[in-house]
Amino acid sequence: MKPSIEYKNEIINCSSELIKIPSYEGLAEEGHPFGKDVSRALNYCLDLCDKLGFKTKNHDNYYGFAEIGEGEEMIGILVHLDVVPEGKDWSVDPYGGLVKDGRLYGRGAIDNKGPAISSIFAMKKLHDDMPNLNKRIRIIFGTNEETGWAGIDKYISLEEHPTVSIVPDADFPVIHGEKGIIDLTIKNTFTDFVPDQGIKVHSIKGGERSNMVPDFCRAIISSNIEINHILQAYNTEKNSDIKLIENEDGKLTLNSYGKSAHGSTPEEGVNSIGNLLGFLSLIDLQVGDLTNFIRHISHFIGTETDGESLGVKLKDQYGQLTLNLGTIDLDNEKGNVKINIRSPLTLSMDDVISKISDEFNHFGLEVETTSTAKPKFIPEDDPLIETLMSVYKKHTGDDSKPFTIGGGTYARAFDKAVAFGPLLPGTPELAHQKDEYISVDDLTLIADIYYDALLELIK
Repeated sequence: MKPSIEYKNEIINCSSELIKIPSYEGLAEEGHPFGKDVSRALNYCLDLCDKLGFKTKNHDNYYGFAEIGEGEEMIGILVHLDVVPEGKDWSVDPYGGLVKDGRLYGRGAIDNKGPAISSIFAMKKLHDDMPNLNKRIRIIFGTNEETGWAGIDKYISLEEHPTVSIVPDADFPVIHGEKGIIDLTIKNTFTDFVPDQGIKVHSIKGGERSNMVPDFCRAIISSNIEINHILQAYNTEKNSDIKLIENEDGKLTLNSYGKSAHGSTPEEGVNSIGNLLGFLSLIDLQVGDLTNFIRHISHFIGTETDGESLGVKLKDQYGQLTLNLGTIDLDNEKGNVKINIRSPLTLSMDDVISKISDEFNHFGLEVETTSTAKPKFIPEDDPLIETLMSVYKKHTGDDSKPFTIGGGTYARAFDKAVAFGPLLPGTPELAHQKDEYISVDDLTLIADIYYDALLELIK
């Protein structure tokens, strides 16, 4: 009997319950390094695994794992239980765990809570069928994959590493390469301005994370001239959605609406920050450092997703560079934006950083490298890749080839690890987007795929 038959209801119900925990990173406090809700999600999964008969460990809510079997060798399944914030304009409760029309909705449904639960029950079925398993299978629960990897880094430094691992946090069939990831902060302080009666920008704030296309951005300005006709023309020309509101204090609010998407595929979203900065760059702003900052960011990045204006429109045989303008935080005294770059596998990340820094440094803007992650690559003819490809084809009949992505997964954590599902070809990519969901059929199918993959890997 397959996991999808024996444990279908449990897979759906447990996934729904896990989604109800809003486990985006919160304020650290005693015993909760990534906030209480992340700890709740971790303990929910560890309690579940404990009830299913697995051995479990929680290391101070930084990470946890659950294990079946005995022996020297260990097969890893790496998942994460944190999510990005929900964003705006959902048609359902993002933390309701709603099952409707064959779909399970909620933040984390596909990224990565549903696949985590499917993996747990694939292990449970294997535990039922092979109680004297002579290899270990360990599911490792990460806790801040979306915001910095401190949890998995602590695991790497303290715990045994798996012999081979699968990571159900990307696409099928198999991801054999992941681009380099660069997070940069571009910032400046504002000291010079000219009291020239130009439009004054008081603040701009937008975006949730550098690795999310921002779906909302707001600017507060003061203007002595009529700008609504310019805004309407701009919205029409750029197909943007910026609304002007007159405040009681005489100031104006500009609300820019976009479409969220994963930072690794920014071309699939609509960047609310880029659109708003483009409009502000058109109108007669007060001369000074603040205006220069807005115009430089708009000119060199704006809504571009390929880095062309920064001179980093680069590609290799595995894919091209992408760039996402993820957040902005600006007031009268200072401003910063955060960008997320996915750098081609075979190209130098240092060269990319240097080129971008040179462009902005020339205008007096500071560029800080917030974080980097090296590319990950395993050849297509590696036995791990071939084994997983065989299992995938058995279940789907699909002859697709392994490929590379811009996303960053826990496959980077260990040498012999690859991302394997859960997104099936032709399925919408809804990670980091509103109304995220996974179909119930896919949720249960992947449990079967992971069960068979584990069977092959323990041979």
